[in-house]
Amino acid sequence: MDEQTLVGRQRAEADAAARGIAIEIVQRPEARSLEEAASLLGLRPRDIVKTLVVKRHGGNILFALVPGDRQISWAKLRAVVGVNRMQLPDASVALEATGYERGTITPFGSTTAWPVYADERIVGQRIAMGAGEHGYSLFVQADDLIASYGATVADITD
Repeated sequence: MDEQTLVGRQRAEADAAARGIAIEIVQRPEARSLEEAASLLGLRPRDIVKTLVVKRHGGNILFALVPGDRQISWAKLRAVVGVNRMQLPDASVALEATGYERGTITPFGSTTAWPVYADERIVGQRIAMGAGEHGYSLFVQADDLIASYGATVADITD
C-alpha cells in the first residue's frame, strides 16, 4: 500500500516511522469529550494534547499543541507567530487542511506538514493525542515530536 492510499491511523504510523519516532496507538471506546477520553485511558486531561488547526490571516494554517486542561491564548499565540489575526476554522477546513476529522487530528500523517507550535508545558512529557481515527489515541514523547517537526515551543495557553 503506498502512502497515498493510507488512511487514518495508518498515515500517522507511517509518518512517525519515516521520522524515526516511536509511537504507540491504542484503541479505546469512542469518547464524547477530552475528559471522557482521559478517563478511558487512565490519564489526567492535561496528559492529552489537543492538536488545534489554526488559520492565520491570509489563509495559512498551523498546528497548536495544547494540553487538555488548558485553552489556547490567542494573544500569546499571535505574539509568538507574529500576526495580528488568527482563528479556528470550521471543521471542513480542518479536514481539508489535514485529512483528519476533528477529534482525530495529529501532525503525524497530516496531508500537509504545517508548522507546529507547542505549548511549553508538554516538554519532557509522554503525551496522548489524536491518532487519525476516532476510537484511537496516539502516545508519543513530546520532545521527539517537537524535534522532528522543528516545532516552536512557547507559552501559548491560559
